[in-house]
Amino acid sequence: MGMKEDYQKELQAQLDEWGKEIDKLKIVAGKAKAGLQGEYYKEVEDLRCKQLAAQKKLHELKDASGDAWGDLKEGCEGAWDSLSKGVKKAASRFK
Repeated sequence: MGMKEDYQKELQAQLDEWGKEIDKLKIVAGKAKAGLQGEYYKEVEDLRCKQLAAQKKLHELKDASGDAWGDLKEGCEGAWDSLSKGVKKAASRFK
């Protein structure tokens, strides 16, 4: 397997892990006090949007040919960073 394919597998595994974490956060949001529920659900929705953006970047990366994938890698890393920070922030706030 090539470097591009290895990178894609790593990104997909991370996306899957974050998806599970977001699912857990949604459950926590549902159990939160009424005053916090709306805020938590909004944050979960924001994470879902970031997750979709990261998934889109991954698809773009998969479709890229040759050396073009190297250029797309930077965009993927930005999306991953944003999603990672968002998940960590929400996880700490929801406890």
